[in-house]
Amino acid sequence: MEPSQKEVLYAKLNGETARLHWQELQRHFARGVVIKVEPGLDLVEVATQFALDDKQAISGQLNAGLVAQASTEDAIAWNERQAVFWAVVAAPWVLVQEIPAPAGSQPVPS
Repeated sequence: MEPSQKEVLYAKLNGETARLHWQELQRHFARGVVIKVEPGLDLVEVATQFALDDKQAISGQLNAGLVAQASTEDAIAWNERQAVFWAVVAAPWVLVQEIPAPAGSQPVPS
């Protein structure tokens, strides 16, 4: 059985997922292309929906507050704690999911 277009795209995007530090993400945020994905969602599945322009799935997640364009408040908070993310590109968007810091860890001073 041949894999579907969605399965092939999912596998491709999964292979392109990487860890990024806030410093590496800042330029994408400045361009207005960062989409934050809430924990609990499959980042690669959401990226696949964006890449396939699945308006129904995306609008449901947007309306539920599970997916949103990153805000200035997000950027300030990420900068303060020097956040680290899983990230994947579904052009033109960069979808990110913050990796929680280990309990008791402190942000690294700039």
